[in-house]
Amino acid sequence: MATIPFVETSLVSVSPSAAAKLSSLMKEKQLDGYSLRVFVAGGGCSGLQYGMTFDNQEHPGDTQFESSGLPVRVDSMSAKYIQGATIDFIDSLMGGGFKIENPNAVASCGCGTSFRPKEGEEDAPAAVGGCGSGCGCGH
Repeated sequence: MATIPFVETSLVSVSPSAAAKLSSLMKEKQLDGYSLRVFVAGGGCSGLQYGMTFDNQEHPGDTQFESSGLPVRVDSMSAKYIQGATIDFIDSLMGGGFKIENPNAVASCGCGTSFRPKEGEEDAPAAVGGCGSGCGCGH
């Protein structure tokens, strides 16, 4: 299998707090040799939804890079929708979680897990519904 290209600049930036949380989760689950896979899929309130998983598989078209010391993989379809995005981890008294700031989004769901892209919607993965059908945020 061909090795995925390693990119000098990040498609997506991972904040130090998000990288620390993700690295901690990977260590806890004993996921040596894994990367964070960031992707988009059809669905959610706004048309596309963000996804993250730990992955040790190379797929054709993947781009691999490091951000804040964390290995990250993004597939070619997702890259055009999330290039320039920032992943942060917020920990507060009101709850915490990962937050994605995406410069390619013209609209986002209130919960921040789905978005509508600025352009290229015709190539976007098909949405599976609107508000209340999978997002879970109640919008």
